[in-house]
Amino acid sequence: LPVNPSGGLKAKGHPIGATGVSMHVLAAMQLMGEAGEMQVPGAELAGVFNMGGSAVASYVSILERAR
Repeated sequence: LPVNPSGGLKAKGHPIGATGVSMHVLAAMQLMGEAGEMQVPGAELAGVFNMGGSAVASYVSILERAR
């Protein structure tokens, strides 16, 4: 199961606040088949997990490819 085909948030410099948005955009790109060289063939589901602050806020999103 592929995890972080983009290299993860640390590979981007981990911009505080923008990380959650970035994860959702990359997941949506995978589901739309627009992730270029990072594309996971046949991606239909994506999971996004983000923690904020000192691990006091945790968010989980499950995205599904539109049919």
